[in-house]
Amino acid sequence: MVLLKEQRTEVIDNFKIHAKDTGSPVVQIALLTQKINYLTEHFKVHKKDFHSRRGLLMMIGKRRRLLAYLKKTDLQKYQETIDKLNLRK
Repeated sequence: MVLLKEQRTEVIDNFKIHAKDTGSPVVQIALLTQKINYLTEHFKVHKKDFHSRRGLLMMIGKRRRLLAYLKKTDLQKYQETIDKLNLRK
């Protein structure tokens, strides 16, 4: 799965905290969410792609850990991120 540079920069621009922010937990969570959404659509067509499914599960775990870290350190930013990404319905 490859994110186009335009898509990646658009996500970073929407979630960055300061001008040169590319690696904050919020940006990482947003990028992982975009990749997870892409792979979820991919699996609707390719049901037996188990190698990519393992990668998806690893991404979900990483996003879960980043969300737990964000919740522990900055609850307000956590709530904003959850609302913007439509997670935790």
